[in-house]
Amino acid sequence: MKNSDAIGAFLALGQETRLNIFRLTVQRGATGLTPSELVEKLGIPSATLSFHLKELVRANLLFVERQSRNLIYRPNAVLVQALSGFLLENCCGGEPCLPMSKKTKGATS
Repeated sequence: MKNSDAIGAFLALGQETRLNIFRLTVQRGATGLTPSELVEKLGIPSATLSFHLKELVRANLLFVERQSRNLIYRPNAVLVQALSGFLLENCCGGEPCLPMSKKTKGATS
């Protein structure tokens, strides 16, 4: 993965509403979510949602598919895995990572 690709994805996720939209779609997985479901869950106006969905699709973080009269948004799992690999590449100097302690896990949330 190129730095520019990762930067584009992280910039898109660097806004709270887009991060919340993305997290909800990832939780739903391959089933995806419709815009009306997202509006209901997030309590944001449709126009605001539309703007943020467009940015997430442009960053290739979400796929959109038309099913009948509905649009379904799903996460791009391949890109998510590539971003994780990009961030963790050469993690811990090539040595197995130590498991995080319970105290450390709470600090990262």
